[in-house]
Amino acid sequence: MTRPAILDDRHYTYADYLAFPEDERWEIIDGVACNLSPSPAERHLDLVSELLTQARSQLRGKSCRAYAAPFGARFEASETTSKVVQPDLLAVCDRSKITGSGLVGAPDWIIEVLSPRTAGKDQIVKRQLYQANGVREYRPIQPVDQVVTVYRLGSDGGYGVPDISELIGTLAASAVPGITIDRDLWQPLDSDPS
Repeated sequence: MTRPAILDDRHYTYADYLAFPEDERWEIIDGVACNLSPSPAERHLDLVSELLTQARSQLRGKSCRAYAAPFGARFEASETTSKVVQPDLLAVCDRSKITGSGLVGAPDWIIEVLSPRTAGKDQIVKRQLYQANGVREYRPIQPVDQVVTVYRLGSDGGYGVPDISELIGTLAASAVPGITIDRDLWQPLDSDPS
């Protein structure tokens, strides 16, 4: 298993993030720059695309919006912030957080489709980052095992014990009213429906 490439020991900020080459995908977590390149596998992209399609169609006409990477989210408005991420999918209900260059503030809901290269970072480092910055619901999805883990922010500011379930049936998002993901989407997207 390969790990995400870390640029170097320097402390990076949002200003540095803006200067990275446009053909590369980067995240900055607590000042550490992590390269998300190369692009994810086809199956990963199919799943993210299907999730975005489901979320966007269900949010049509509502105040919440859904976005997919490389749409970036930074948790503070300052250019010196050292926390900028590109989750696979996010939803936000406070549209004032949406700017011409991404999202400023915590999304309400985040999904990460896990891949071998970034699974550790997504399940540990990013989960902690999302919890500390007030992401109301975080869902890392394991496509190989067909399992979704749901972390919900409690009144104490922590995620607490997650709900873990198979990708069968539907699963409503508690942080974003109106989204119910059809978990059967993990069946081959190009299979014959007959």
